[in-house]
Amino acid sequence: MPRWHRPVAAIAALFGLATLVSGGRALFGGDAARAAVGDAVPLVLWFNFAMGAAYLAGAAALFAGSPLARGIAWTIGLATAAVFAVFIGLALTGTPFEWRTVGAMVLRSGFWLGIALALGPGPGRRAG
Repeated sequence: MPRWHRPVAAIAALFGLATLVSGGRALFGGDAARAAVGDAVPLVLWFNFAMGAAYLAGAAALFAGSPLARGIAWTIGLATAAVFAVFIGLALTGTPFEWRTVGAMVLRSGFWLGIALALGPGPGRRAG
């Protein structure tokens, strides 16, 4: 197992926990928590909250050196990029949004696609 797997897995796990906590607070917190979110796009908010659990699964697989880590990372990265594309479409058609969401989606998709690329070709593809 490459030396980078475990430190990156630890970062991914922290990222997953932070995502669950912040998303849970935004979705299930009181009026003040919802107000702090501002113009969050509900689709993106729910997606990111749900992906917190996927981040933890990906982190565990990466930490263990499981071959499942590659597929999980590709799935998270591509799904996040797809939701980001939908978000951009919504923003361009006038849906109110927070600019911090743009940065967060770049970070999320970049982080997981970076891990996926480092682990190897996408599911169903062979290295060669």
